[in-house]
Formats: sequence, structure tokens, C-alpha cells
Amino acid sequence: MSTPTKITVATAWLDGCSGCHMSFLDLDERLIELVKKVDIVYSPLVDTKELPDRVDVGILEGSISSEDDLEKAKLFRAHCNLLISLGDCAVTGNVPAMRNSFKLADVMDRAYRENVTLQPQIPTRDVPALLTTVKPIHGEVKVDVFVPGCPPSADAIWTILNDLIEGRTPDPSSVTRFGA
Repeated sequence: MSTPTKITVATAWLDGCSGCHMSFLDLDERLIELVKKVDIVYSPLVDTKELPDRVDVGILEGSISSEDDLEKAKLFRAHCNLLISLGDCAVTGNVPAMRNSFKLADVMDRAYRENVTLQPQIPTRDVPALLTTVKPIHGEVKVDVFVPGCPPSADAIWTILNDLIEGRTPDPSSVTRFGA
């Protein structure tokens, strides 16, 4: 008897709180069942350092706020057959996009000069350059599946991943909503 081919999955956390990855971990014992069906080839949850050339499903959490976020989103789009925007930050910009109503220079001054008591200064080394505005994932790259929620529940993630594994088109609106 041959072993069925697993689908490959890659995940990344852009600008956000990592709550969507925490929900992924909240699959608990279902993670054991999931790893029988998928091979997680790149993620903050595994030790792989490079995104493989081809990945079946890419999952991006968080919004695009920096040059690094933009580069990662473009890399995922180029390497992933299907791209999922996971969580309200990825789908709408959500909390990170709250800075969009202010000038970037004012945000930087507030964070690194006005609210600092020791060595107030804007960091310039080893810090990704911020974009002028924060964007949801689809503001920069094509997204195939939008999964709202802050964060989406483990049950919603489980249902959507199982739909994909079984070759069905997922219907995120049947299992989650914005702010859920």
C-alpha cells in the first residue's frame, strides 16, 4: 500500500501579534492528525530557514508594514500555489493599520523620541524600514483565500485546512468572521 502524498504548507508571521499562529497551535491533538496529511516545510513553528521553491499552500498572518513584510509576501506569492490571508490583520490591515491616519515621521517620533526616557533615537541599524502605510496582504500580492478573525479559531483553521487537503474550496464565512 502506498502512502498518500502530503501537501506542503508554509506559514509566516508579518506585522501582527502572532495570535493566528497561536490559534494554529490550539489545534492541540489535531496537530498529530494534521501532520499525517501535510508537511510543514517553512514556518516559525519549524526550524526550516528557507522557503522551498514550490509549496502547495502558503499562509500569511499579519499585515504588510515594512520592507521585510513586503519582501516576504512577494516571496510567498512567487513560491506558493495557493496563498491564504489568515486573520484580520492580513485581510484588512486591522490594528497595525491604525497608524495609517498619521504621518510616518510622527509615528516614529512618538514611539522612539517622545515616549523614551533613555537615549531617545529612531533606530537605523538592523530594523526593517517601515512602509509609509500599512496594507493588507492583498494590497500587494494576489490572495486566493481570505480567512478573517482576530484570531480565527483553531476550529476554523482546521476546517479550512481540511477542505484544502480534501480538494474542496473552503468557505471561511461558514466558520469565522471579522473580529471572531
